[in-house]
Amino acid sequence: MRTLKELARSYLTISKDVTRVMNRLKALYRSWGIACAGTHVYAPRHRSEWLGRISEAGVRRRAEHCYQQLDVLRLLRQQIRRDLLLESKKHQAWRLLGLIPGIGPIRAALLIALIQTPHRFRTKRQLWTYSGLGLETHDSAQYRVVEGQLRSKKSVTLRGLNQDHNHDLKDIFKGAATRVSSSSSGPLHDFYEHLLAQGRKPTMARLTLARKIAAITLIVWKKEVHFDASYLTSQAA
Repeated sequence: MRTLKELARSYLTISKDVTRVMNRLKALYRSWGIACAGTHVYAPRHRSEWLGRISEAGVRRRAEHCYQQLDVLRLLRQQIRRDLLLESKKHQAWRLLGLIPGIGPIRAALLIALIQTPHRFRTKRQLWTYSGLGLETHDSAQYRVVEGQLRSKKSVTLRGLNQDHNHDLKDIFKGAATRVSSSSSGPLHDFYEHLLAQGRKPTMARLTLARKIAAITLIVWKKEVHFDASYLTSQAA
C-alpha cells in the first residue's frame, strides 16, 4: 500500500505540473492577443503553426521552452501511470471500483491510494465531508424578534460545501461526475438527466451525481460487490 500511495502522489503532482505548464502556455499566447481555445495548441504537429503567430523572437523562444517542458512532463506522467496501474492491480478492490461508471482504472487506483480502506468511513456522509462534498449550514442566530417577542428561528441558511477536505478526492469524484454527465448512456447518466428534468441546475446536478458516485464507491468497496444500478436508490446510496 505504501508503494501505491507514493506512486499516486507522484502521479497527482506530475498531473498538476502538466496543467500548470498548459495554462502558462495559453496565457503566453493570450498575452499577445492570440486566441487559443481548445487543445489544438498543444498538438505537436501544429506547434510550428502556433509558434509562427508570435512575432517576437524572445517570446517565441519562451513558448518553445514551455513545449519542451510539457513533453518531458507528459512522458514522465505516462511512465508513472504505467507503474501506478501495475501496482494497483495487486488490490482486489481496484477491479471492482474500476467498473463504476466515471471511475475507471486510474481513478480507482487513486481512490485506493488516498482512502486505503473504506472502513474508516462509517457512513457515506463521512466520506462526503472528507471529500469536500458535504453540505455546510450556518445560522446567524437561533432566535429572532417578531412583533416585539423573541421567537425561535426555524430557517437555516445554506452556506455551501465544506472547505476542510481532501482536494484530490474531490477532484476524483467531481471528475467522474463530469465524465458521466457528458456521456451518452448508462444508469448514472440517466440519473443526471432525471435531475435536470426536475429543474436542477447543471452544476447542482453534477454535484449530486458526484455525491452519488462517492456513496456507490463506498458500497462497492465495503461489500466487495460489482456496480449495480439499484445502488442509485436513495436507500442504498
